[in-house]
Amino acid sequence: MTVTRGVPDREGADGKGGTAAVANSPDVPGSGALGDGYVPSARRLARERHQRARARRATAVAALSTLVTAVVLYLVVVGAPGWPRTKETFFSAHYAREALPKVLDGLWLNFRLLLVCGVAVLVLGMLIAIARTLRGPVFFPLRVLAAAYTDFFRGLPLIINLMIVVLGVPALRLQGVTVDPVLLGGTALTLTYSAYVAEVFRAGIESVHPSQRAAARSLGLTNRQALRHVVLPQAVRRQVPPLLNDLVSLQKDTGLVSIGGAVDAVRAADIIVGRSLNYTPYIVAGLVFVALTIPMTRFTDWVTARTDRRRAQGGSL
Repeated sequence: MTVTRGVPDREGADGKGGTAAVANSPDVPGSGALGDGYVPSARRLARERHQRARARRATAVAALSTLVTAVVLYLVVVGAPGWPRTKETFFSAHYAREALPKVLDGLWLNFRLLLVCGVAVLVLGMLIAIARTLRGPVFFPLRVLAAAYTDFFRGLPLIINLMIVVLGVPALRLQGVTVDPVLLGGTALTLTYSAYVAEVFRAGIESVHPSQRAAARSLGLTNRQALRHVVLPQAVRRQVPPLLNDLVSLQKDTGLVSIGGAVDAVRAADIIVGRSLNYTPYIVAGLVFVALTIPMTRFTDWVTARTDRRRAQGGSL
């Protein structure tokens, strides 16, 4: 950036100081506010005009390309031979109005499952991650069990896990064991997602440099205190974006508890579809989940970008 300071005033055509006139000109950004004789160079002013012009062109091109793409997609879909039948079967306004209140009522169950399972997943995942990172031969059996747990439930498809827990546990007829499909479905979700979250926490713990633990030990902290006060806070802050991504996935997968008969948003839509043979309620349920997921996704993107900026600036995570 080229800055001109203290340039002697020259008489303009009107007899006024040329530099002072430029410095107080409304066309120069910030010239009147500074009042210290600052005069942007002609190169800087030209560069700023060029940047503004490029931004306007980019916005216009993006808007035009988006409009053209939307028109093309609309013409392709509407012009398809089976569009009238598809519109009647999947986009019926009548069945959408009928399904929306029932789907929203069922969504309250999905939201409660998200809250309860989310907390349980974080706690269980943290415990498993700590078990996998414990040192010393005495903890070898615990490390093996934690590794076997994560390997098994990360490899087992969630839908099969749900079927085993929701349908298999009641078949055992165990005394004192619930047969509520909501509780069993939440248990299956917790078992699967805690394995994924455990690996996220473990990656965060192992990303903390060993010198941090050594410094804590040199200050008189025990291994447990060093883990609690030094290692875990850094590990959790570093892993916030992937943890939020897992939370978004859990938010969507709460709809799978409907396979056990729990009336959530998906099951409420399925009931109407079974009665009417019209699939519009599925579209309504899907759009409701999308509307619920988008804010969390955008928040995750914001946290990720903020973390990347801090890393690039060398700041604290």
